[in-house]
Amino acid sequence: MDFDESPEDVEFRAEVSGWLSAHALLRDAARPQPTIITFENAEAELKQVQRSRSWQRTLFEHGWAGITWPREYGGRGGMAIQQIIFNQEEARFDLPGSVFVQGIGLVGPTIMAHGTEEQKERFLTPILRGDHVWCQLFSEPGAGSDLAALSTRAVRDGGAFVVNGQKVWTSSAHFSDWGILLARTDLDAPQHRGITCFLVDMKSPGIDVRPLRQATGSSRFNEVFLTDVQIPESNVVGPVNRGWGVAMTTLTNERAVIGSTGGIGDAFGELFGLAKEFGRTDEPLIRQRLIDAYIRILLLKYLGLRTLTAISQNKQPGPEGSVLKLALSRHLSTTADLVMSLMGPEGMLLDYANPDASDWQLQFVGQWSVKLGGGTEQIQCNIVGERVLGLPSESRVDKDVPFRQALSGNVPS
Repeated sequence: MDFDESPEDVEFRAEVSGWLSAHALLRDAARPQPTIITFENAEAELKQVQRSRSWQRTLFEHGWAGITWPREYGGRGGMAIQQIIFNQEEARFDLPGSVFVQGIGLVGPTIMAHGTEEQKERFLTPILRGDHVWCQLFSEPGAGSDLAALSTRAVRDGGAFVVNGQKVWTSSAHFSDWGILLARTDLDAPQHRGITCFLVDMKSPGIDVRPLRQATGSSRFNEVFLTDVQIPESNVVGPVNRGWGVAMTTLTNERAVIGSTGGIGDAFGELFGLAKEFGRTDEPLIRQRLIDAYIRILLLKYLGLRTLTAISQNKQPGPEGSVLKLALSRHLSTTADLVMSLMGPEGMLLDYANPDASDWQLQFVGQWSVKLGGGTEQIQCNIVGERVLGLPSESRVDKDVPFRQALSGNVPS
């Protein structure tokens, strides 16, 4: 594992820092950086979306959008380690949270890998330029962890497909322009082999987006109902009925996005500052829990360095991606419990009208989105058990059974 950056990486980091300093303001390091973002109303959220669009356009115009993307699509043609360095430096500045993570990190690479030349020309540059916000229409009420059990149907009708079904837990759908959609196109194939991937205009007739209000007070996730939605055949990504392989590209890039974030900042400094604020630093049990938190933060740091080392050497990161995701979600949950202990009765007070004054409580209440998003803790445990420890995989009696006959095949014919 490399702990030191190469001279080229040091030079690149200096270039990034200089450009960001000229175009943005440093964030207040004394304030904790929230992992859960909330908005007091829809108007405030849309204002943040516009700020994000504006910043993305600035990145594009100065050549910093899509650092690893090919130049012909508006990218920089750089290396993955350069994108990670940029993310780390960008995290130090007061900038709007990006609404383009799914478009740039998931959809774009999927179109590059499986899309037609027409699709690449039509969609890729607008994604980088900030013209289109994308969402991911994968999970369903009966197909979350077992995504291949999805039952949304797409039936060919001339030169188009007619889609009917429901998606759920769709981030950003209420302000997205486009979505990447999985739907079942063959009921007589086993569940992994009868799925097709589509690109769908979220303004299409028949799409009904209903926000789900969370315990944090915000509505980042949505239910999406699709009723006789027409999708032209030209918007199919990859071969018809072979969408599972396309989806694996999307999900693999999702894990890469999680692993390439700017890190957790001065997490222990913020936590220790809170303990001092509430006069709890002399209590033995609290001190022990603070030490445990410090150890977890170091473990996360070194797991991240293993990933960075692999990327810097142009290698595909190994199982540390799932280990890191699992460790991070458990750390955030355990730390949220510690924060509530530190704050005592005051931790029960949450002012929804002023999120800036209640970052810690929001992290506690919103911890479940981190534990579930990007692959649940249980799924990560399965991956680690099967692919790292070599344990036998779970038995699947319906693996090769036509979806129509499988237990999960609750779709009308």
